[in-house]
Amino acid sequence: MKHLLLLAGLMVASLSASSQTTNSSSTRLDSPAQFLGYKIGERFTPHHRVLAYAEQVARQMPSRVKLLPYGTTYEGRQLMAVAIASEANLARLDEIRTNNLKRIGMLEGQPSTATQPPIAWLSYNVHGNEAVSSEAFMEVLYRLLNTTDPISQKIMNTTVVILDPGLNPDGHDRYVNWYNQMMGQYADPTPFAREHVEPWPGGRYTHYLFDPNRDWAWQTQEITQHRMALYQQWMPHLHGDFHEMGVESPYYFAPSAKPYHEDITPFQRQFQQTIGQYCSRYFDQKGWLYYTRERFDLFYPSYGDTYPTYNGAIGMTYEQGGNSRAGLAIEKNDGDTLTLRQRIDHHYVASIATLESVADRPAEVVKEFGQFFDKSRNTPIGPYKSYLIKSNGDAGRLKSLQQLLDRNKITYGYAGKAQTVAGFNYTSQKNEKSVAIAAEDMVISAYQSKSTLLKILFEPNSALEDSATYDITAWSLPYAFGLQTYGLTTRLTPVASQSATSAPASTTITKPYAYVVRWQSLPAVQLLAGLLKQKVRVRAAEKPFELENKTYPSGTLIVTRAGNERFGDRFDALVRAEATKSGADLTPVQTGFVAKGSDFGSDFVTGLKAPRVGLVVGEGTPPPAAGEVWHFFDQELGYPISLIDGNTLGNVEWSKLDVLILPTNYNYARFLNDKNLSSIREWIRAGGKLIALERATSFLAGKDGFDLKEKEDKSGKDKAKEKSNPADSLKLYGNRERATISDETPGSIYRVNIDTTHPLGFGLTGGYYTLVQNTFNYDFLKDGWNVGYLKADNYVAGFSGKNAKDKLKNTLLMGVQNYGRGSIVYLADDPLFRGFWYNGKLLFGNAVFMVGN
Repeated sequence: MKHLLLLAGLMVASLSASSQTTNSSSTRLDSPAQFLGYKIGERFTPHHRVLAYAEQVARQMPSRVKLLPYGTTYEGRQLMAVAIASEANLARLDEIRTNNLKRIGMLEGQPSTATQPPIAWLSYNVHGNEAVSSEAFMEVLYRLLNTTDPISQKIMNTTVVILDPGLNPDGHDRYVNWYNQMMGQYADPTPFAREHVEPWPGGRYTHYLFDPNRDWAWQTQEITQHRMALYQQWMPHLHGDFHEMGVESPYYFAPSAKPYHEDITPFQRQFQQTIGQYCSRYFDQKGWLYYTRERFDLFYPSYGDTYPTYNGAIGMTYEQGGNSRAGLAIEKNDGDTLTLRQRIDHHYVASIATLESVADRPAEVVKEFGQFFDKSRNTPIGPYKSYLIKSNGDAGRLKSLQQLLDRNKITYGYAGKAQTVAGFNYTSQKNEKSVAIAAEDMVISAYQSKSTLLKILFEPNSALEDSATYDITAWSLPYAFGLQTYGLTTRLTPVASQSATSAPASTTITKPYAYVVRWQSLPAVQLLAGLLKQKVRVRAAEKPFELENKTYPSGTLIVTRAGNERFGDRFDALVRAEATKSGADLTPVQTGFVAKGSDFGSDFVTGLKAPRVGLVVGEGTPPPAAGEVWHFFDQELGYPISLIDGNTLGNVEWSKLDVLILPTNYNYARFLNDKNLSSIREWIRAGGKLIALERATSFLAGKDGFDLKEKEDKSGKDKAKEKSNPADSLKLYGNRERATISDETPGSIYRVNIDTTHPLGFGLTGGYYTLVQNTFNYDFLKDGWNVGYLKADNYVAGFSGKNAKDKLKNTLLMGVQNYGRGSIVYLADDPLFRGFWYNGKLLFGNAVFMVGN
């Protein structure tokens, strides 16, 4: 209690003090107010000024502070973390880091005998418009360097602290720049004032409008890749992730809500309680409102609390009411005014409380962390001791999976010899007594430091202790990547090999008749996009064929010398360079005369156009829905795409567009009025292609000219309800949050029946799994092509409510409607979900490049 009272006094002092003197060097340390020229809480600080304050502090106290720059954003902003420690610990900072890695088996060698302090990492501002935490960072940094404060001294003497002031600088500055332009001399707390209504897309997201707090495991975005590379170099014992939520909500801290993943250890669960006790004592003393154990669970593996947890750390989320709406001050429903200063105080105090909880038990935290990894290496959890992955001749999928494993420091190798073992077949979802292993098959052993993360990312179906979850409930990588995978109860020791990751073989044929590329994964799509962009004529085989004792599936790309004569001697070098760039397996052939199938000059070998693509964005569209498509074209394909604001659809010159993509949107009734829909139908009739995703399909369903229809309820259930006792349908108020769960499917995996003979299904011969997030209930197209659909029971993994499962039977998911000379592609699910659903990238490539040619 004395510490708490002293803390309260020191908090006030730290907010008003203009300078301090260190014990060791009598160096004057600038407060945030001194450096910035205004008090924290009086305005929002741009990212570069936040970093500049950290740089100033590092110059003034180099024996206590070390800057850790770790990359730049797409927009060129610096990413940087700050390490703070006692002089003694900072002097041996790299030894502390490497000792930690050696202790957990992630670095070769034996750690020194020196005491290992825990490493506590606090991350601020992962959502850019939750900007309060970057302001709190400066207060926390200043406070930790106060050499006269016993709590700060205790933290510094026992713990190495890493603070990341801004995980999403591009989003942060998008919000801060906008807000600083909107505000006048005085903050306007009126809730409907313009400074409380952030325009689309808002600052929450990255440059490409991804949610970085859902990208920890997948690492699709550059800021995540840079940060996680640094994270793996440190492997902290504790990680705190600071956020904001709605204005009316009080503060949230650990313990988290259920469901907890079953593999979270007893110590990690108990420390959630410990964090809550420390934070609550501070908040109680201040009389601040807070809550715990609600809404924010520990299940989905790609959050800033779960990912560290599955990597042995104590991971927590902190949520402050406010978000982008709050600005500098906003009036709440209860009449009180919430200020930026108050929000900063809450995050600041929670940060100090969390660090103190570790500082009070450093030996225990380090010991439990080490035991987590000892168990991972020696007695891994889960039924499978090895995972076997077949490449089936598709190096592209395997290479992409390996890249994800590399980024997560999950080690793998190859079988090295042929053998037969028992295993679980992910495709059939059955245990098989005899699984044939080839020497070149990829093997991942569970006996490694990252075993727990491996098990969670590969588990066929995660166990849910509570169906009310905050995010998707299934993510198994074998389904996401479309790779034939087996879980083995036998321990296999992988051997090193380069066979599956080698570059496409070079050829001694200098001027072949043509080049062929199997259409089976993303590298083929990337190659096609690269060639079309350079105006190389490419054809695609509608039917499978056999040539020179090799078989090729539908969709195979054929790049003939005929039709590309204008490139002259540059033709071969150009094609091969694009193949090398994409990683596609390029095969030269000496003839277009096939043994089976259609010859290269057949009408069943179709010329592919270089489409001019537009994407509707703007108000009503969840930014990630648009960002996924934008990122796919801009970063993964390197292919041009025009972003079209929905409000300007009436001004589009349709003759300059070949493909229009409609991502999910809640406002299409406004954009796609009768006039715009009429223009779009005429454009399709003249040869255009419309691709509708998710809720865009439900908007089009039943409208004039669109054959997609919602299924009618023919079950008779409604009539049966009318005849039943009316009291049976009464609802309990306390169950209101769970009342709709039976109708929901929050990210569950379903196996899709695919017509692989249709261009939309090209290359998906190994099967296709979709991540269902909305319970669409469509009839089969009567006159169109029902390319992807669910039969009676295609459910695979994740939570799907009873009513949702009933609707997801005999339901269309992917279809194509011919309309005049054009076509309409209906994709009820999101094939590019968060950029990690790899198998969907080929499907989407089909929709853009193959359908309609």
